[in-house]
Amino acid sequence: MARAEFLLVTCLFAIASSLSIRHNESAIGDLEEYIEIKKAEIGTRYRLQYHVSPPVGWMNDPNGFSYYKGEFHLFYQYYPYDSVWGPMHWGHFSSPDLVQWNQLPTALIPEEEMCFSGSAVVDGDTFTLIYTGREVVEEEPLYKESQFLAFSDDGVHFHKYENNPVLTSKIPDFRDPKVWKYENDWYMVVGTKTSDEYGKVELYSSKDLKSWEFLSVIGESTGEMGYMWECPDFFNLDGKFILLMSPQGVQPQGDRYKNTYQTGYIIGSFNYDTFEFIPEVGFQEIDFGHDFYASQTTEHNGKRYLAAWFSMWDVEHPEDVDGWAGAMTIIRELNLVGDRITVKPIEEMLTLRQESIKTGAFASDEVLTLPKASELIIEGDLNEKIELLIEGTEGGGKVWLRWDPEIGKVVVDRGSEDIRQVEWLPIGEQIWRVFLDTSSLELFCGEGEVVFSSRVYADGEWKISNLSPQSLLVDVYSLARSV
Repeated sequence: MARAEFLLVTCLFAIASSLSIRHNESAIGDLEEYIEIKKAEIGTRYRLQYHVSPPVGWMNDPNGFSYYKGEFHLFYQYYPYDSVWGPMHWGHFSSPDLVQWNQLPTALIPEEEMCFSGSAVVDGDTFTLIYTGREVVEEEPLYKESQFLAFSDDGVHFHKYENNPVLTSKIPDFRDPKVWKYENDWYMVVGTKTSDEYGKVELYSSKDLKSWEFLSVIGESTGEMGYMWECPDFFNLDGKFILLMSPQGVQPQGDRYKNTYQTGYIIGSFNYDTFEFIPEVGFQEIDFGHDFYASQTTEHNGKRYLAAWFSMWDVEHPEDVDGWAGAMTIIRELNLVGDRITVKPIEEMLTLRQESIKTGAFASDEVLTLPKASELIIEGDLNEKIELLIEGTEGGGKVWLRWDPEIGKVVVDRGSEDIRQVEWLPIGEQIWRVFLDTSSLELFCGEGEVVFSSRVYADGEWKISNLSPQSLLVDVYSLARSV
């Protein structure tokens, strides 16, 4: 190619790229105007006060959980035009401390591709999103999934890479990339499935985030762990490697795997020379509640933080008639203790405490009324039964929290046999820490050995009844709004 032709082609590419960026910025500007107008119509009866939720419309998986230029960033699967799942965008919040959250403009909007889940990394001064683009095709199953890039130099405005996609597969289900850097190379895990429909996670590497090489399969089902492994995450935690993922198609086994889909982890060892992950402890659920899926982690200042979609597929979302649906859990800190991960609320949650409502004895048959945003710390004799009824002062949904020493299980019961329960073996403190928001409950047992995240759509304020045969010790606080 002659120099003049080369310069012309380069100029045309630059013009096309500029027009694409301006078109994208215009479309996002129009969307943000729509969101601001639509927010006035949103019903607030179940609106959460310290959990990230969409300003309007639908939310599911957390995406791009990361730290860039002094702020944490949390993106999410987003459909702003209705309170049901639709063509996926990326919504966006930022936070200085993982507690106080600020809504930012929508980061990605669909074009030829829907913007499915992914992650974010910092490459020099550039903030890079790596996401799955789902495109419609003519062949069965009528879609394909590939990995795309988008870039930002301010953490707010993003433009898509002109040479997307950067990684493709012959398998149509090929999604949810999680990327990290080790020494001089980038690594990516992607959720997919085998040719005989068993879930698996593949590992890739790159020097520049744009050209990727397949390295290995770091985990796969042989049938008992479902047909698709979504939202994989892979990280070092306290000297071991954790493969965290959300398998679809796992059949219930007693108390376990009772949600539509599950989220959990495998503990093992990993070698960056052989790219082999050797499992040492089999799959364990990371949260035992009704509404927890598609978790994603990030690391900052030596701590590993986790967020998850505070909902579940194929269940009712009572808030959808109010113009919105979905939320994120509060952020949790992960640690490895023996053969399991402990999950605790981050320390910064203490900054939300306002009025101390009650401290001391909570007598049997006593009833407390609490604001919609509250925290309870509960301690009792674990040799005796504990039972609390949590409901709304004006009716609606309710939930029972129970401890039965004869079977050694914690129970979260939403009625109508909608029960989640698991064995609890305290390793230290023998307390329950309960976070209540307008339509949610998060229960942390002891040092975080057992955690339940469940949506509870009670009306009015919270009413807590001690149905235990014993008096309990409690500390109860109202919590500030932070979103």
